[in-house]
Amino acid sequence: MNDEIESIIIAATGAQSVCEVGVLQSLWSGYGSIIRYKLIGAERESVIVKHISPPTEANHPRGWNTDISHQRKLRSYAVETAWYTNYASRCVDGCRVPECLAVESAGSEVVIVLEDLDAAGYPVRKSDVSEAELFACIDWLADFHACFLFTKPKELWESGTYWHLETRPDEMKVLAENDAALHAAAAAISRRLRASPFQTLVHGDAKLANFCFSQCGSGVAAVDFQYVGGGCGVQDLAYFVGSCLSEEDCALMECRILDGYFSKLRVAIKASEMDCDIDALEGDWRALYPVAWTDFHRFLKGWSPGHWKINGYSERLAREVIGGLKN
Repeated sequence: MNDEIESIIIAATGAQSVCEVGVLQSLWSGYGSIIRYKLIGAERESVIVKHISPPTEANHPRGWNTDISHQRKLRSYAVETAWYTNYASRCVDGCRVPECLAVESAGSEVVIVLEDLDAAGYPVRKSDVSEAELFACIDWLADFHACFLFTKPKELWESGTYWHLETRPDEMKVLAENDAALHAAAAAISRRLRASPFQTLVHGDAKLANFCFSQCGSGVAAVDFQYVGGGCGVQDLAYFVGSCLSEEDCALMECRILDGYFSKLRVAIKASEMDCDIDALEGDWRALYPVAWTDFHRFLKGWSPGHWKINGYSERLAREVIGGLKN
């Protein structure tokens, strides 16, 4: 679809012509690219195009070149297409996402034309965050989870997150060799998360790299919705915290993070006038925070046993969760 991209952009934006500015990044394992285009003769100055074009030969950076991995990626891009087509416009101001201008597909190739968040006032990317920026992202998650509380994930992942147990049999085989106790508890951990009566949509890959900041750091938007689907809000929260805090800070700030998240979630649910027992929701999700953390820890120990995120804090939570399941 390379020859068609410019015409798709012109049709979506009313531009007279377009000019490719440059590739922002390649998609994981060579499945395409994200490109910025300058618009000439349009109200917008630029757009971002996510061009999904699966390779003929897989090239996973960690060697997971299996058909399971390939099919999971193809499904993830179908999910992202459905997200931008049917769900993204429902996001409130507090959980800003790029506006979707067009979606076109041909065979296994997909072109998604998106608002340029840099031009919209979110030009900053972070590799580490201040406390204010940390809580700006946590507020985004709370607003997102409130916005989609009790939403059925039609055409999305039934269970969101890229590490969901049912999609990771290869990693489970490795885990069996490295941590027999966690391997034995994995299915029960997944069932506990899915059994929560307070299901929402989770972003599914809410790491720091997928947040875009305003210049002052108080405004936040999010991108990359390949693994959006059903789940509990604390699954996103636990994964996000682990993506940007040290082991020590994860432990030291745990209570403040949970208090901040649930305070914002309460405000957002009340503002939506949704019929929800907020006290019951908070009690349920607070209890599931270590379970959600352990669920990702399970994936990580199978996917990359030497990963830096495998630390004492995660191991302690995992032991407590496994012990609780036994009791």
